[in-house]
Amino acid sequence: MAKENTISKGSFWAQLFQLKLYKKTQGRVTRQVTFAAIAIVFCLAAYRLDIWMSAAIKEATMSSSVRRLITLGIAAVGVGLAYRIVNYSRFADFLISVEAEMTKVSWPTRIELVRSSMVVIVVMFTMASVLAIYDIVWLRLLQFLGIRL
Repeated sequence: MAKENTISKGSFWAQLFQLKLYKKTQGRVTRQVTFAAIAIVFCLAAYRLDIWMSAAIKEATMSSSVRRLITLGIAAVGVGLAYRIVNYSRFADFLISVEAEMTKVSWPTRIELVRSSMVVIVVMFTMASVLAIYDIVWLRLLQFLGIRL
C-alpha cells in the first residue's frame, strides 16, 4: 500500500480558497519574491489586455471606464491568485526548500566574480575571433577554387 501524502489536506481547489496560510514563518523571502513575480506577470497581462481592448473595441461598444474596470478586475484576481498559489502546500514546501538550499550556496566574493567574468568574456572573444578567421580562410579558399557561395 502506497504511503499517503500527509502534506496536502484536501484538493488543490480546497487549499486555494482556504484563508489559513501554510507555514507562514518559513521561506518568507522566496515566497514574497515569487509572489511579486507572478503578480507582475498578471498585471502586465492585464495592461496588455487593456491596450488590446482600446485598439480593438470601439468607444461606442465599450466605454473606457468599463474597459479599465475589467482590466483592474483581472489584475486583482491575478494578484489574489498569485497570493494563494505561493501558499499552496506543495508549492510552498518547494519554495521553502529553495530558500533553505540557497542559504547553503557559497557565493563568490566580488574579486572572484570579476575574475571569473573576465575569463568568460576573454574566452568568448577569443573563440569568436578564431571562428571569424576560420570563416575568412575557408571563404578565400573556396573563392580561389572557383566555388561560388
